[in-house]
Amino acid sequence: MTAGTGARTAAGAQAGGGTLTQLVNRAAQHIGAFDKSRPLVWDLLLAGCLLLGGTIDVAAGGWRLVAPNPDAPLWPAAVCTVALPLTVLRRRTHPLGALLAMLPFAVLHAWSGAGLQIAVFCQLIVVFNIALRLPTRQLALTGGLLAVPLVVTAARFPADGWVIPLQSSLTSFAAVALLGIAVRTRQEYTASLRERAKQLEIERDQQAQLATAAERTRIAREMHDILGHNLSVITGLADGGSYAAKKNPQRATEALDAIATTSRQALTELRRLLGILQNDTHPDTPAELTPQPGVGELAQLIDGVRAAGLPVRVTVTGDLEAVPTGRQLTVYRVVQEALTNTLKHAGPDATAAVVLCRTPESVTAEITDTGRPSPTRPGGQGIPGMRERTALYAGTLDVGPLPPPDSGWRVHLHLPNDEDDRL
Repeated sequence: MTAGTGARTAAGAQAGGGTLTQLVNRAAQHIGAFDKSRPLVWDLLLAGCLLLGGTIDVAAGGWRLVAPNPDAPLWPAAVCTVALPLTVLRRRTHPLGALLAMLPFAVLHAWSGAGLQIAVFCQLIVVFNIALRLPTRQLALTGGLLAVPLVVTAARFPADGWVIPLQSSLTSFAAVALLGIAVRTRQEYTASLRERAKQLEIERDQQAQLATAAERTRIAREMHDILGHNLSVITGLADGGSYAAKKNPQRATEALDAIATTSRQALTELRRLLGILQNDTHPDTPAELTPQPGVGELAQLIDGVRAAGLPVRVTVTGDLEAVPTGRQLTVYRVVQEALTNTLKHAGPDATAAVVLCRTPESVTAEITDTGRPSPTRPGGQGIPGMRERTALYAGTLDVGPLPPPDSGWRVHLHLPNDEDDRL
């Protein structure tokens, strides 16, 4: 035989063995499912087989060949042949009760000296179910109950001895009890695996739901930042352009140009965000990879706000370009949201001030305005969105009116640096 032929033969044998194993497993699963759905059918089938076998044994007289008392009367054997299989019917729900119901007939069988094999089979079937369904400590009681017929047999027929029957009974009892314990252990292990798999599926679904909720929150926050700020700027530019249209057409033209620029910027950011979402749905479509805004884009942001009619004074201390990208985005969005709120709520004569500072320990941003005095300002997702961004970097955000006698609003952001940023 060549090496190739041997390899093909081994592969065929392995495939055949795998197929046979699968057939056996499927057959066992079908039988188990049928047994769970219709347990009475299997119980009656087992009892019927035991009754048929016992009846044939009694009718043929073969039991007398191994009986301790070959001259035993027929009626005890007949009674035990009928009664013992019936007690097996209760082995699933009440295995110990089935053994107790079996005990009088087992004692009658031992007292008569009949040697029915069906008596041994019925006892071992009940022992297996006790080991399978009841606590292990019940096996001690089971062994004591099974010893009663042995004592009766030894007392009634001492000439036959008791050592060999005792050894045989103990061996059978131990083997069946261990088999029941092994099957129960296997069932418990399989049940634990199924429960673990079910729990993992639940946790996976929960993680997916949490991830979806977090992603929706992030998208809503980004959409609010993009649309809220740019529309506020566009509104301010439109109002100014409308006011200047009759007196200064040049200023109105500049306002329209600024509206177009701001609109294009908003559309670009929206396309980037929607491109990422479409890329999640269609993985083969490349998304537009535009960097997130940072402190470098603050100048353009503030120019747009100034063009919308809000004077803004900016003070920068430290090298903000060295701040990590995530923190730069947080600073940008907080400044953007604060200035947007100023445009919306501060009034026509308000001014704003932005103070940015980076130290070895932290990055801070303070945005104040001189708007109308108000203890609260209407808000939607803006302030919660700022707080969520700040919490990502273990920072703090203070939002509220300026203390008297000043009027206006104050937003103060504090982001501690990482250990690596402090080096």
